[in-house]
Amino acid sequence: MSIDKIVAKQYRDKVNQAVSQFGSFSMLPNHGLPKEGWLRTVRTALGMSGTQLAKKLGVTKARISKAEQDEPHGSITLKTMQSMAEAMDCKFVYAIVPKQNVEDVIKERAIEKARAQVQAASTHMALEAQSLSKEQLEFEIERIAAQIIDKMPSDFWNNE
Repeated sequence: MSIDKIVAKQYRDKVNQAVSQFGSFSMLPNHGLPKEGWLRTVRTALGMSGTQLAKKLGVTKARISKAEQDEPHGSITLKTMQSMAEAMDCKFVYAIVPKQNVEDVIKERAIEKARAQVQAASTHMALEAQSLSKEQLEFEIERIAAQIIDKMPSDFWNNE
C-alpha cells in the first residue's frame, strides 16, 4: 500500500469515527439544532441569564441576544460560538459529517462514473450489434468502479 493510500485511509478513519459519533445528528430535523439555537438552549438549561453571560464575556447583553438570534440562521462566527461556549463552561464542537461512511460515499461516486463510462461504451457497442446483457453491464460497472476507487483519479469529483 502506498503512502498516499495509507494517509487517505487515516483521513477516512477519522471521518468515519465522526460519522459513528455524530451521524445520528444528521438524521434529525434541522440536524439536531434546537429551534432557539444551542447558545440560548444551553444558557437557559444552565439557568444563566443573558446579562450574566454578557458579564462573563465582557460584552453587552444586546450582543448576547444578537448572537443567539444569529445562530439559528447560520450567521454567527465559529469564534463567537467558541467564546460563548467557553464562557458557559462548555465545549464547542464543530464537525462536517458525511451522511454515511466515507467508503460508501466514494463507492457511490465511483459507480456513478463507471456507469457513465459503460453507458457510453454500450451505446457504441449497440450500434455495432455487440450489446452486452444486463448482467454483463452490471459486472463491467462494478469492475470499472473498483479500478476507479483503486486509482482515485484527480478528476474523481469533477462533473463531466
